[in-house]
Order: sequence, then C-alpha cells, then structure tokens
Amino acid sequence: MDDFQKVNTLQLYSFWKNLSIGLLVIIAIMAISHILPFYAAPIVAILAAGVLYSMIYNSRVSQNSQCMIVIHSLLYSVINYTVVVILLNVLVLMNIFTLPDDLLFMNEPFLPSLILDPVAFLTIGIIYLRRNSISVCRNCKLKAEGLYERRSGKIFRYESHYQLKNLMMLFGAMSVIVWAYYHFVYIELSINSRDYYVFAWLYIICFVLDEIYFIYRYYNLYLDLKESDEIISQDQIQDMTAQTYLRFYVICDNSIFLDAHYVDKNQSFREVFNTPFMTRRAVNGIPLPEVRTIIRRMTGVNDGELRFFFGRRSPDLNNISILRYFYFLPGHPDDYKEMPIEGEWIDFEEVKRIYSRTPGRMNASLIGDISRLATIILTEKIFNEEGKRKNGIKSYNPSFNLHDVRNSPLDFQDDKWIKISMFNSDTRFYSIKKFFRGKPKVSSQRDIEL
Repeated sequence: MDDFQKVNTLQLYSFWKNLSIGLLVIIAIMAISHILPFYAAPIVAILAAGVLYSMIYNSRVSQNSQCMIVIHSLLYSVINYTVVVILLNVLVLMNIFTLPDDLLFMNEPFLPSLILDPVAFLTIGIIYLRRNSISVCRNCKLKAEGLYERRSGKIFRYESHYQLKNLMMLFGAMSVIVWAYYHFVYIELSINSRDYYVFAWLYIICFVLDEIYFIYRYYNLYLDLKESDEIISQDQIQDMTAQTYLRFYVICDNSIFLDAHYVDKNQSFREVFNTPFMTRRAVNGIPLPEVRTIIRRMTGVNDGELRFFFGRRSPDLNNISILRYFYFLPGHPDDYKEMPIEGEWIDFEEVKRIYSRTPGRMNASLIGDISRLATIILTEKIFNEEGKRKNGIKSYNPSFNLHDVRNSPLDFQDDKWIKISMFNSDTRFYSIKKFFRGKPKVSSQRDIEL
C-alpha cells in the first residue's frame, strides 16, 4: 500500500493556498477599512466573510478532502468582529454606555485592529480548544475517513492545529501591541503616520511575514517528503492504474486472528498489531465470488462465512479503493492452530484492552476499523434512529463482542449511526439544535461499487 500512503502534491498545495487566502482576506479587511470611508468597515467585513464562506462551500460541494478548519476559524472571527462592531455602535447610540470614538465605525478615525485582534484571538482560541469536537472537523473526518489512516492525514491534522495555534498567538501578540500603544502612546486628538504604522502597516507586515514563514515551512516539508519518496504528483496519479485493496478480519468464536509483529513504516517501523490477511488487485472492484476465493486460499478454510464490512475510495486518489470483509470461521480457535499465515488468535477482550489503553501498538487502519465497528454497534444499542436514548439511564454503558458483530443485522457501510453518535440526545442543548437543524437527511454513503 505504498502509493496509498503517499502525499498528494495538489492536496499539499491546496492546504497552503487556503491559509494564504485566509491571511490575505484579513490583510484586505485592515487595508481597505483604512482606505474607504470609516462607515464602510462593516460592509468590508461582510464581503470578506462572504469570500471565506464561498471557500468552505466550494470545498463542501466539490467533495474534496481539504482541511478547512483554519478558514472556518477565520470566518467566525470576521463574523464575530462584524457583530461586535455593529453592536457597540448600537449600544452607544442607545446611550447604554459610552466608548472612545476610535472604537465606533460611525466616527473618524475608526481603528478596526483594536476590535478585530482580541475578537479573533478569543474566537480562534475557543476553536483550537474544541478542535476535536467541532462539527467541521467531525464532518471532514466522516467524509475523508480513509485519509486519516495515511501519512497525509497525520500531516494535515498536525499542520492544521499548528496553523490555528500560530494564528492565535499572532492575534494575541497584535492585541497586546495595539492596545498598549493605544493606551500609553496614542493621542486621540489626531492620528499621525506613526499611528497608521502601528494600527495598519505593522499589522499587514506581520501577516505578510507569517505568510513567508509558511511558504518556507511547506516548501521544506515538500522537499523532505520528496526525498523520502512520500510524494505523489498529479501526473503519477493520472498514470496510476486502478487498484483495489482487500483487508480481511478472520474471526472465530470471540477471537480474531492478528499479526503482532507487523512492521509499519508509517509508525517508525515499529511492530504493531494488524490483520495479516491483506492483498491487492490491479482492478476497479472485485466480484464477491473472487473475494471469497481469495480468503479461502489465504486461510485454507472453505466453510467460513464471508460478510462485507465496509469500503471507501481514497478521497484524493480516485482510482484506489479499500474493501474490508469479515470471515467468520466455525468451531473454536483451537481448531485452527496451524494457519498458513503468520499470526495468532487473540481474544477480543484483549484487543479492546489494547485499543483503549495502548492504541499505539495497533496499525492505524486497524484502529480506524475497530473505532467504526464499536461506534456503530454501541450507538445502535444506546439510541434509536431519532437520536433519543432507548432507556432513560444515562450511565448505561453497553459493551459488545464478536458474537454481536456476527449476529448484527446492521449495515456497517451506512454512516447513519456514526452521525447519530455525533449528534444525539446527550448533546448539550439537543432540542434547540435539532429544531434549527431541521429533519436530518439520513442516507447510506455508498461511494464505491462493490
């Protein structure tokens, strides 16, 4: 699966481009707000928010696997800035309290950085702290599930969080600088060239320098990946033949057959647990009879029960897909001590213990598959299809085993129960959020031909 693990050059470029456009939008807000009449500042911010939203919408429509959390955070920063600016002016007009004229866009000069910097700092800080639970990240992981098993997914996850932290620190530093200057140096009677430099040009220069830093950072990242042969170009993608990878989970009773000494180069060449039953075919999709023949030959057992688990196409390598299957063997694991492939029978309770306590001992694909399996089965046990608990005991914490998997009528290809696990009656303010969301559209995600 070497090609599957490589980083797409277009995806890496798009990741940098999104950050660059986001920074450019913030620079434009600051520059244009000082060029146009002071009362146009909210209009400039609204137009900037429209640009950022169009980027998120286009990414959603195109079904690509770009990480948009930075654009998402900048969009909310600009929206919150606009709301705060307008709200402050309304409250002052209503004589609820008074503020310096420099904070009101109905007066000249209006200094937007005094409001934009702290608002953006707080907004991005909250998003950074909630980065694993906000909807844009959950939906992205659901849409680009296979990406997170790969080297590229780990890179983009780390870099997106790094970008958020960088922006938070940048806005925080600028907040301290502009407010310290405003409080100790600035004279409200007039605004001179030094004031413009601090409130506008210093701001723009810092963001331009930040952009240059990320250009240098991602160019070096590209060189490192290219040197280690972890980059795949668009030309290579176009020339790549269709490939279908098969992963089988061989199960007997409540035990699963795993290789505890699988060497994973994406995990520093450490030995990890993984299924040893993997193969690849240079075709687009494999008929079920052929799949059955493959697993029978690999296990040497002809009377097992084959069941489809789930499959996905690679979000950025459209001609590569991965199919997962269960192969249930009759009898007891002791009946199959001499398997024709290296590995051992491991009780599923031990697998769950390793998964919960030391997941680093498992291959990333195995972790992802167990997570999906557990999420679907446990969510269906706890909630109904409307997301409400089947019983009123919130402390109810069911478990499951491989017998439940074998006997379950659930469609593990369907994302319905995963979506319910993300949004259900245990969610804070569930009723209010459900009212605004409306009736959810529940549909199976069948993005490959089986």
